[in-house]
Amino acid sequence: MTGRHLIMAGACALALGSCDQARVNVTTSDGPQVVAATDIEAGRYLVRVGGCNDCHTPGYPQGGGKTPESEWLKGSGMGFMGPWGTSYPHNLRRTVAGMTEDAWVEMLSTREGLPPMPWPSVRAMADADKRALYRYIKSLPLEGDPAPTALPPGQTPTTPYENMAPVIPGA
Repeated sequence: MTGRHLIMAGACALALGSCDQARVNVTTSDGPQVVAATDIEAGRYLVRVGGCNDCHTPGYPQGGGKTPESEWLKGSGMGFMGPWGTSYPHNLRRTVAGMTEDAWVEMLSTREGLPPMPWPSVRAMADADKRALYRYIKSLPLEGDPAPTALPPGQTPTTPYENMAPVIPGA
């Protein structure tokens, strides 16, 4: 190897060594999370793709998802009846109005509620996404009525409801 090659090899080694030192150490979150321009935008996105409107926004699925955002997450008097009784989608605007952001994150992280709410999926969300949801919902005007109280099994609701009990043909 000539002197020129040795100089080039040393320069390359020095350059590679300095690249290694240029690494940026980042603090990792509690898992993958949505990245958006703002927490409000991230929360809005999570509501859309997470299916929150399907239950928590009256008429959303029937309207093909074209319900105006001003009507989102006001809860519904449409019950879901199954072996657990009858559950109702809460008015999430009222829910966040009555709690702190930390309490919201704690609730979404630990709650064991009634179907058809997908609690296992909600508990698996990153805390940053739970906070983005809170901030988005909190940005909406406080409107809508509280949801009816859940009913125990065997009690027939007086509100409209979907029967989610399995039907076994021929049984």
